[in-house]
Amino acid sequence: MPDADVRHFKGKLRRERAAIDAALIRLTGSLNGVRVARGEGSADDEHDPEGPTLSDEWSRITGVHTELAAKSAAIDRALKRIADGTYGLCTRRGEKIGRERLEARPAAELCIDCARELERRH
Repeated sequence: MPDADVRHFKGKLRRERAAIDAALIRLTGSLNGVRVARGEGSADDEHDPEGPTLSDEWSRITGVHTELAAKSAAIDRALKRIADGTYGLCTRRGEKIGRERLEARPAAELCIDCARELERRH
């Protein structure tokens, strides 16, 4: 992969990582807020017809947090592949990952054929 492309994707990954880090910080604050509300014994929010329960909020926020943490880890792996010169190669077959795929998913580890094959299996 040409150096200009590597720089392009490295910048794109770093910007994506910064946005994820900011979102994780906000979510941690939200989780802490729910934790405090639950700890204060905010009465019985399970019967509040006006909005989601604390349990629902906890589940939603932890789900989003888990998803963002996984994306962050994938970006870290992609940055490591950039450092070791294997970025843009399928980790399964060693073939080049198409530029369009990398533009859409800069942390992609698999070429589109391998990703489709694995998706069909699941």
